[in-house]
Amino acid sequence: QQQQQQQQQQQQQKLVFGSFPSDIQILQKPEGLLNGNLFEKSNLDLSKPANSSPYAFQHQSERGKQQQHHVGNYRETLRPPPGFSGKPRGGGGSRDFGARRNHLEHNVDKLRAEYSQLSNDTEMGLRGQFDHPGPPAGSGTDIKESLIELHRFGGGQVDEVGERIIESLLIEEESEDKNDKKHHRHEKESRLDNRGQRLLSQRVRMLKRQMECRSDIHRLNAPLLAIYESLNPPKEEKTKQQQLLASLQKLVWKEWPQAKLFLYGSCANGFGVSRSDIDICLALNEDINNKSEILLKLADILQSDNLQNVQALTRARVPIVKLMDPVTGISCDICINNVLAVVNTKLLRDYAQIDARLRQLAFIVKHWAKSRGVNETYRGTLSSYAYVLMCIHFLQQRRPAILPCLQGMEKTYNVTVDNIECAYFDQIEKLHNFGSSNKETVAQLVWGFFNYWAYGHDYANSVISVRTGSIISKQEKDWTRRIGNDRHLICIEDPFETSHDLGRVVDKFSIRVLREEFERAADIMQFDPNPCVKLFEPYVHS
Repeated sequence: QQQQQQQQQQQQQKLVFGSFPSDIQILQKPEGLLNGNLFEKSNLDLSKPANSSPYAFQHQSERGKQQQHHVGNYRETLRPPPGFSGKPRGGGGSRDFGARRNHLEHNVDKLRAEYSQLSNDTEMGLRGQFDHPGPPAGSGTDIKESLIELHRFGGGQVDEVGERIIESLLIEEESEDKNDKKHHRHEKESRLDNRGQRLLSQRVRMLKRQMECRSDIHRLNAPLLAIYESLNPPKEEKTKQQQLLASLQKLVWKEWPQAKLFLYGSCANGFGVSRSDIDICLALNEDINNKSEILLKLADILQSDNLQNVQALTRARVPIVKLMDPVTGISCDICINNVLAVVNTKLLRDYAQIDARLRQLAFIVKHWAKSRGVNETYRGTLSSYAYVLMCIHFLQQRRPAILPCLQGMEKTYNVTVDNIECAYFDQIEKLHNFGSSNKETVAQLVWGFFNYWAYGHDYANSVISVRTGSIISKQEKDWTRRIGNDRHLICIEDPFETSHDLGRVVDKFSIRVLREEFERAADIMQFDPNPCVKLFEPYVHS
């Protein structure tokens, strides 16, 4: 009986979910993995999971043969089945699990050091492209031909099993607050998205970032500009917005004579598309202890003036009053004392007036994001505001630069809001020719934008910062780990509220969706004969 118990205990140790036999070395892959026909070449680069660095599994034939008897259960233990935590239960196997985990962590640290050297070697090449645009070193024809072969035969995609192996080794499971049902639902929705399964390997991304832009890119200018014009709001729409703002201002003055209404957000920053709702901030020159009381009073005032669908949402994250104006047909949300958003709106509007290519690029990117379903923060993707910042930063990084860094110049505008200093150069009339030495067209910029976010951006270490007009490190921001529900898998610094990462809503599932969509867009812009059709093809959530 004692012998049977020992056998059961040994069997239990082998079946601990998420664990591996202690003598399997990460740097050495078994040759016979999954019938021995998936990893036939040595030094195979596997794509990294969204929130960790890519690593290479190195080949060692003799060790692989010795370990082949472990392969039968290898796939079974890649990750626990639904409902299991991946941690061992009971006394049996727990010590071995801890030893294996320490062993894995040691090898992962070793891999990180090796990959860090690889990243450093390739980073200079990327920065060189920013500083000196033009064909990459070497034969552009050779690069193009090899990439066309990859594109044609699907050789750029990493094997799904390889992705799972890396994910099982390197994704650190975070403890979740069981009471946070909203957060749990968002992650669940992200998992239901079938995308994000076939990211490119690091090797292919490094190759593709050297790719020259397609030779016929200029013929795409006309159709892309036609899309931009179709999204651009007509002047009549702006007139109606100002008309509604003026009528609401008169109503507000009856109750609060010193108050003022400001348009903010996309309807006022120059990046709003046609038929958008509008956002209004009610700025009261007084300390407010009870916003709910003021919102309810505001709702009564608005309802008495025959405005329709008036609702006071006092328990929302940002309490607002919603309404619809039957005269103009415009729907509107009114919040109280959200002055920082008003200042943010002014900054983006000033950037939009410097060079017309910013609005053209941003409208196209926002339209793409909406079509592809990656502009929904409740699903773990990015807001329209985040995409606009990404476009501004991208144009700041062009060489020659198309946009300046307004916050790095002489401060001609300076206000303090909620103890945050908001200062920058706002004499935009002096900057209208700033980017004139850069002759890139909107088609080239759309190609470059998707190429950068698909192949060029260092998701593991970099933060884009419009405030500095540069890329800064996650270490500098202390955005290297998850804190609460804030993840930092794609980092976009707010220009004024610098502790705010616009990418914090992106989780380990949706980051893969985002990156796959960037890769899809870059591929279409490079190879598709008519990219303006396929690029904006609507994605239907499964």
